[in-house]
Amino acid sequence: MSTTIVIATLVVLIPRAPRWDRVKKSFFDTEILRDSFPDLVRAFWLDIQIFLWSTPLIFVLSLLIAIARNSRSPALFPLRAFAVVFTDVFRGVPVILIIFLVGFGVPGLIDSRAWSNPLIWGTVALVLSYSAYVSEVFRAGIESVHESQRAAARSLGMSSSQTMSTVILPQAMRRVVPPLMNSLVSLQKDVALVSLIGPVEILRRAEIQKSLAANFTPYVGAAIIFLALTIPCTRLADWALSRERRRTGATAIA
Repeated sequence: MSTTIVIATLVVLIPRAPRWDRVKKSFFDTEILRDSFPDLVRAFWLDIQIFLWSTPLIFVLSLLIAIARNSRSPALFPLRAFAVVFTDVFRGVPVILIIFLVGFGVPGLIDSRAWSNPLIWGTVALVLSYSAYVSEVFRAGIESVHESQRAAARSLGMSSSQTMSTVILPQAMRRVVPPLMNSLVSLQKDVALVSLIGPVEILRRAEIQKSLAANFTPYVGAAIIFLALTIPCTRLADWALSRERRRTGATAIA
């Protein structure tokens, strides 16, 4: 009820603002939106492609990092230390800076046009950055599995790798699905940052259309396209979280 009141108040008050006509013309020009929208949708396909090939790479790398951080063998301490440094560095630096540093820095080290493709290094930057975050989600899931599960596996004569792959990970994966889905929603939005190093995806296309029309409406069109994808994904993540709470008997948040 309170949300409805707030929205209704905004709908009534915003058009009464002194400069609403100028804002409406600059951001909500229906003719410009209609003309630019098809180009924005076509450009959005590149965002989807980057998302699709980045996601499995992020999952694989983040899972390896999480397993390394949870390793208990003294011989694997260097690997565990590397995983800690990796997560600290890439979680501590904003995604946009990583994209700039990787996207402009690494190609400067390679004397080959074939390896100067900004899509490659933009993808690498996203994978490195998001793997640091997603690995912590996996690690939390692994550590949430009770120690008795490891003890039971050891009593059956399982090795550490067998225990991790057949006992710990299957249970951990079920528990981390909701937060993983939230990470995917964030990734789908941050893919647009790759445009900063060259690729013409939806954000860059909106910028081009804005310059041609001398109007900000194409940015609103891009926002509408993102919302059309992210809102259903967010509702799906909420449903998965509620389902997990019901399965585990957790208390729902009011």
